[in-house]
Amino acid sequence: MATTADFRNGLCMEFNGELYTIVQFQHVKPGKGGAFVRTKLKNISTGRVIENTFNSGVKINLARIERRPHQFIYKDETGYNFMHTETFEQISLDSSMIENPLLLKEGINVEIVFHTDTESPISCDLPSFVEMEVAYTEPGLKGDTASSTALKHATLETGLEINVPLFVNQGDIIRVDTRDCTYSERVKK
Repeated sequence: MATTADFRNGLCMEFNGELYTIVQFQHVKPGKGGAFVRTKLKNISTGRVIENTFNSGVKINLARIERRPHQFIYKDETGYNFMHTETFEQISLDSSMIENPLLLKEGINVEIVFHTDTESPISCDLPSFVEMEVAYTEPGLKGDTASSTALKHATLETGLEINVPLFVNQGDIIRVDTRDCTYSERVKK
């Protein structure tokens, strides 16, 4: 058991019979009345964000979660298959548990979040950036800019389509931000 004084971003708790993480919180002490905590909570299973207000000092049930290192092996009809990097146990996850499954390529290291009470996987967290090869893009022409941010479409090796600068060519390795699937930089060979 914990109280509202223990709130911090990323804290996982049981609320209304489901697991939620705290995205944002704010302690408020109005001039009149008791203090309270305004929160934004993200449902772990659905990804939906809700707002809730807790009176100060309310007890909450903390959920024990554990992050375990895994490596992506392959995708088949059962889902996305991962191997624990220390015990070599394999697990298969559905695409709904992975935020951006098109950023997975063989050999990439991820963290799978488990609810320790039930030993069930909750989600799969990718690293902040991944390196991908550009499988196809039109050649960029000098002077082909209508605005200061000249971008073109590119298809990556996993089939994901993103916008890249004009100087990126087919076969280049680029770094992609996994949080919003955007181009970050070109990797030097």
